[in-house]
Amino acid sequence: MTDHPRITVLPGDGIGPEVTEAAVEVLSAVGTFDFDERPIGACAVSETGAPLPEATLNSCLEADATLLGAVGTGVPPADPHAPRPEQAVLELRTSLSLYANLRPVRTFPALHSTSPLRPERIEGTDLTVVRELTGGLYFGQRERTSQQAFDTCVYTRQEIERISRVAFELASGKGSRARVTSVDKANVLDTSRLWREVVQDIADREYPEVELEHLLVDTAAMRLVTDPRQFDIVLTENMFGDILSDETAVIAGSLGSLPSASLPAPPNPLVGVRGGLFEPVHGSAPDISGTGSASPIGSILSAALMLRHGLGLSTVANVVEIAVRDVLDKGFRTPDLGGTTTTKEFTRALLSEL
Repeated sequence: MTDHPRITVLPGDGIGPEVTEAAVEVLSAVGTFDFDERPIGACAVSETGAPLPEATLNSCLEADATLLGAVGTGVPPADPHAPRPEQAVLELRTSLSLYANLRPVRTFPALHSTSPLRPERIEGTDLTVVRELTGGLYFGQRERTSQQAFDTCVYTRQEIERISRVAFELASGKGSRARVTSVDKANVLDTSRLWREVVQDIADREYPEVELEHLLVDTAAMRLVTDPRQFDIVLTENMFGDILSDETAVIAGSLGSLPSASLPAPPNPLVGVRGGLFEPVHGSAPDISGTGSASPIGSILSAALMLRHGLGLSTVANVVEIAVRDVLDKGFRTPDLGGTTTTKEFTRALLSEL
């Protein structure tokens, strides 16, 4: 990594450019970085015919970290065989070997009232969903005819071992709160039975100090909204992680407030890992694109995750996260949080706080 880390910026579609601009402004305020902006998604299809142009991919491969906005238009292409914007993200994950997805969920006291859950139920929630990102149904063999379709879920022992180590390493860094909840469907699926066996083996052999609990996915889904404070690190496979991490948005109060980090090897997410992808959990939200009302919080907190996990700048990441909390404490709210603050107004307030 150079003195000025290189960050590839992929604004993408819909509100992606608006929230990414906010995150870049915040990064520029706390450090010196070289930014390389490239097209991805629907805008890249319009420009080049491909959702992930070769030049964009090469920039990501050469960067120290990649910041993504969002992709998609919300409208499926008329031709089912035409390139889809969402393909770009799957291609990026494969090309960058991004197998570990981290989605932290922490409640801000100022936003307790925006959650549909009672404040006393969510107060103090601090959990991270660790999602395996390159296996399972999303990447298995698939086929469709006019009469039937199938998608194949495949997991190998090696895939489960490496994502398990990510979860246990994160838990180990939490001291007395060292606890991993592994989520599967072992009462039905053979892939889940293998998952449970391998996770238990890793826990017994390598992390005996970390408490491990196994939960079926339906039980986990219920407990996440009835008692989210019981969770610390939630470890699960690709599709379950996709669904459960979106469910946690009700805890935070808005999908627009949640960040994510997708990391390659090495398997320890507590140190700077070159080549990670950092993006807010929300989609491109084309219905509010251009209105200036999108929340930049998810993108800004994703930039904080980049500072911590991708660039090894944990202290600076802490400063950004504290500034977000303080701005919310002062009453700044975008419409998704019940306020009238615009994207730019929230960003200006945050820069002032920094």
